[in-house]
Amino acid sequence: MWQEIVAGIVVAIAALHAARKYLPASVRERIVFTLTRRGLPQDRLARFFHTESSCGSGCGSCGSCDSGGSSGPAAPPPGDGASARRVIRLHVSKT
Repeated sequence: MWQEIVAGIVVAIAALHAARKYLPASVRERIVFTLTRRGLPQDRLARFFHTESSCGSGCGSCGSCDSGGSSGPAAPPPGDGASARRVIRLHVSKT
């Protein structure tokens, strides 16, 4: 009996990990909304499922905005330019 309980707990933890890591953001937000309607705390669920505000909301917490002191995109790596890009060519066989 204990083996089934432990196996069930392990499966539940694995399902939660997969849900918070691999589900699209819209599905995770829907899960947070549904669980919040059932009485669970929204702030903790949003943190757990990584649906809290990020760079797109203008919060300024990620540091990617222009307020960090850098102006403009990062410079390309030094070199002749050919080594910075890798082109993969696809050939169609004529059979």
